[in-house]
Amino acid sequence: MIPFSVLDLAPITQGSTAAQAFRNSLSLAQHAERLGYQRFWLAEHHGMRGIASAATAVVMGHVAAGTSTIRVGAGGIMLPNHAPLVIAEQFGTLASLFPGRIDLGLGRAPGSDQATSHALRRNLASSPDQFPQDVLELMAYFQSPESNVVRAVPGADLDVPIWILGSSLFGAQLAAMLGLPFAFASHFAPAMMLQAIEIYRAQFRPSTHLEQPYVMLGFNVFAADTDEEAHLLATSMQQVFVNLRTGRPTQLAPPDPDFLKRIGPAEKAILNQVLPCSAIGSPETVRTEMDAFIARTGANELMITSQIFDHAARLRSYAITSAARELPHQAALSR
Repeated sequence: MIPFSVLDLAPITQGSTAAQAFRNSLSLAQHAERLGYQRFWLAEHHGMRGIASAATAVVMGHVAAGTSTIRVGAGGIMLPNHAPLVIAEQFGTLASLFPGRIDLGLGRAPGSDQATSHALRRNLASSPDQFPQDVLELMAYFQSPESNVVRAVPGADLDVPIWILGSSLFGAQLAAMLGLPFAFASHFAPAMMLQAIEIYRAQFRPSTHLEQPYVMLGFNVFAADTDEEAHLLATSMQQVFVNLRTGRPTQLAPPDPDFLKRIGPAEKAILNQVLPCSAIGSPETVRTEMDAFIARTGANELMITSQIFDHAARLRSYAITSAARELPHQAALSR
């Protein structure tokens, strides 16, 4: 079975706080490390009441300090929001504190609305169209060629693996051109997934960073002891997506057994559009769905995201997901 990793948004659940979200993120990372997950990534979002990982590099430091072997990364840093030099210094600092454990995933979306993006970078000339140039500038700070007038300290001459993130064909083309690993956001934007994978693999150019194309795909998992319990857990995330896409963003809500009965065809269409790359169910169901997804995509790695309201249930879901790889050995599913 291919490696599994964790994507965390440090969710602020209804009735909770950012401080509790950070404690939960560390708890989850420690749990994932014990279970053998490869990476623990945090995502940059701004101005969203339900996501606490806006200062992504800071939260990464918190998680890395509380773990010892799992790789800790950004999935990702939204580079249009930042000067590349600042990101080089931040991740150079992290790589110096936690050598050999830091990943840097880069995205071109702002992760926020236009006003927030302007407030972050305060440069009206900055746009996602500059993303390739910003990536090259950032890579140069880590390589530190003699021609560099500006030097990232720390950062220069440090090995910080860079990934290109995407939810469209643009990221696939850029990752292929630069010879970098590619992570696709199929967990919420799967429409172009197969086409993006095909383009990335067909156009990939080997580089000093990577000899062969490497694809990591986002995948939602809601795992529980029974299919019924898992489908109930999934209603928290379903509420988030419906509310977000209808202009009413909310924090992660408790499960609602009647949610799918109450919503109409338009809302169900939203869920069908954004969440088809998901496994919801018992260990056997999850294993079957994961196997089918891997076979269909040829993924080199899965980035598992499990947005579950109750922290204990979330930990249990990741444990089941990890153990499901060993099925049919049922003993592996015991705590």
